[in-house]
Amino acid sequence: MEGTTIHDNCTTLLGDVTFQFASLPTIDTSLYDLSSEEAAFFKAEIGIDDDEGLKRHILEVQAKAYKIAPYPCIHGFVFLRLNISSYPVYEHILKLGRERPDAVLLDLGCCFGVDARKAAADGFPAKNIIALDIINGNPEFLELGHELFRTTPTSYPGCLLPGDVFDPEFLSIAARQNDVSSAPAIDLSSLKSLNPLHGRISAISATRLFHLFTEDKQLHLARALAGLLSAQPGSVICGSQIGSLEKGMVSANISGSVHQLYAHSPKTWSSLWDGEVFEKGSVRVETELLEIMIHEVQFFMMRWSVVRL
Repeated sequence: MEGTTIHDNCTTLLGDVTFQFASLPTIDTSLYDLSSEEAAFFKAEIGIDDDEGLKRHILEVQAKAYKIAPYPCIHGFVFLRLNISSYPVYEHILKLGRERPDAVLLDLGCCFGVDARKAAADGFPAKNIIALDIINGNPEFLELGHELFRTTPTSYPGCLLPGDVFDPEFLSIAARQNDVSSAPAIDLSSLKSLNPLHGRISAISATRLFHLFTEDKQLHLARALAGLLSAQPGSVICGSQIGSLEKGMVSANISGSVHQLYAHSPKTWSSLWDGEVFEKGSVRVETELLEIMIHEVQFFMMRWSVVRL
């Protein structure tokens, strides 16, 4: 996840959302649950064939990560979900990776980079994938992605990039690009920030990210991502987050902590991208509001995509 994390025995700040606990929840292994698709993916990518061996390995990495960053998504095993492949635009993203020269995919707020690995496994060139998250002085956090998948920078050439997308030295808001010509490829392994990639990224995935921030910061982030997106038709930003039938503050109970966060409705999210962030009519926005249960807690989850026309 992207944002600032500060934690003591009872408080975790993730983005602009504060999680208050009487005491920090201990790891509950009963929450571990993989679908058949997820189990097959992790077995193939990690190289562990039996269910119990796979579970032991994942629990070991989870325990290390939870000591560094006690995020609810780590506590509740949400980091194991295959999100990007559930998006209606996923096959389109893979097609960009196959057919557009030097197409770049950015997995924003990646945690262990599971979606980046999924896209690579399905054919998007790994060397052109960036998995990005904030590390808050814990450089080993992103490296746990290598430990989870039992890889090294040599065996998996995807770019693991730490950074804060609200730091203009890392990601400034740039004018939206209108030049549709191909730009020279950049060696992603040398990146220190996203700023050299203005107008160069073909696909951006932002899963469970925007709802961590205030309304104003959500707009700021949308504008910043728009500046990264290639002007070539078909370039896409997609994601999912907690949504609402009407925009405004909503209450959510996650891992025993009740907190407030700002949620858009499908209507306001569409108008934000088509007319406020991008010139109206220059993008196609699709949204879907899904009613889901996570560990017996009900949410509206909004799945969405923004495609340049």
